Amino acid sequence: MSVATAIRYPRVFRARQTFDRPLVKDIPGTVRDELAKLNLQETIKPGQTVAITAGSRGINNIRVILRAIVDYVKSIGAVPIIFPAMGSHGGGTAEGQIGVLETYNITPETMGCEFRASMETVIVSQAPEGFPVHFDKHAYNCDHTIVCGRVKPHTEMTGDIQSGLMKMLLIGCGKHNGALIYHRAIHDYNFSQIVRSVAGEVLKKCRIAAGVAIIENGYDETAYIRGVAPSEFEAREIEHLKLAIANLPKLPFEKVDVLIVDEIGKNISGTGMDTNIIGRKHNDHAAVAGEKPDVRRIIVRSLTEETHGNASGLGIAEFCLSSVIREMNKKITWINALTSGHMSCVMDPLHWETDRELLDICLPTIGLTEPEDAKLLWIKNTLQLSELECSEAYWDEAQNKPGFEILTEPRDLPLDEHGMLPKFQWNEGH
Repeated sequence: MSVATAIRYPRVFRARQTFDRPLVKDIPGTVRDELAKLNLQETIKPGQTVAITAGSRGINNIRVILRAIVDYVKSIGAVPIIFPAMGSHGGGTAEGQIGVLETYNITPETMGCEFRASMETVIVSQAPEGFPVHFDKHAYNCDHTIVCGRVKPHTEMTGDIQSGLMKMLLIGCGKHNGALIYHRAIHDYNFSQIVRSVAGEVLKKCRIAAGVAIIENGYDETAYIRGVAPSEFEAREIEHLKLAIANLPKLPFEKVDVLIVDEIGKNISGTGMDTNIIGRKHNDHAAVAGEKPDVRRIIVRSLTEETHGNASGLGIAEFCLSSVIREMNKKITWINALTSGHMSCVMDPLHWETDRELLDICLPTIGLTEPEDAKLLWIKNTLQLSELECSEAYWDEAQNKPGFEILTEPRDLPLDEHGMLPKFQWNEGH
């Protein structure tokens, strides 16, 4: 009769990745210069109101960027008004969406202008596919709207237009009413068709004055800020997406048995952890043919404070700490999932109270590889990937890997007497 033996965990070493680092050094000045190129004073007259979108993503420097847009609008004699441009985030309520903005210190006081928040929309037209096109009531009642947002690969959708200003015209400016109908329409058509169709109607009907596109580098920093004329939204979006993909951070290895993710949240990604990073854009629990990286198991350890209990994306993980389940606000999370139509991404993973229990359960599920030989990576989140912990199974491959620096010798996983790992310490600034 065999006797079970204690699992031996893989030893880990700390490493640093180097990514290309384009950087906007003068953010307010760049915003001002980009908007000045658009000659907005020819469209926006003194005394007119200008609605400015404020989304829910954790965009670096978003407070500074929005304040710079506000200041520019004032400089041409117009009246800026910020409105929350979100679909179902913040629990699908005006108060919840104002709370999301407060998390980023985006308030009337810090922005120096009026805020107007409502979930009410105006139906501005019918899309060619036969459904109504919604637009935020307060923005529609302003004289003009400036759309601000980050351009990046979408966590589910593919194509030459994904997340960016065009999507903000739909989901952000369409609020919960618009997000519901557009996600339904995407099931019958496709994302590319719907985003072009609805954005085209909004651009024709809703007095969009300009866009401010933000692209980040692999260090979660502002790499580019681009002012965009309404007539150029589609063409520039395609160009900006290519730039965003080229600057996306990556995991350093293509094969991963276990990925430990310290935190997920809506401020990190629409799916809590970016599926473009973890290789699960097309299937919640496996890479499809040709998709990299190939991550076999994911463990999630916490939700970010900024996500306000929204655990969207947790269902993409196979395992999590039980504390994550307790942190989840199910109402907010489920509203988000039902709106997007991605219900599987909020289903509960298997969960235990300690990291030690999770490792004991998870490691034997990776196949014939012995637990101590597992290819394990431990990251803070999918935005901050310049430093990470790697298991000893990667040691030989890491020796001569370009753009990769080994910082420590292999050592035991730092589990404490309670069976818990410490919070991942990410050295900001590298």
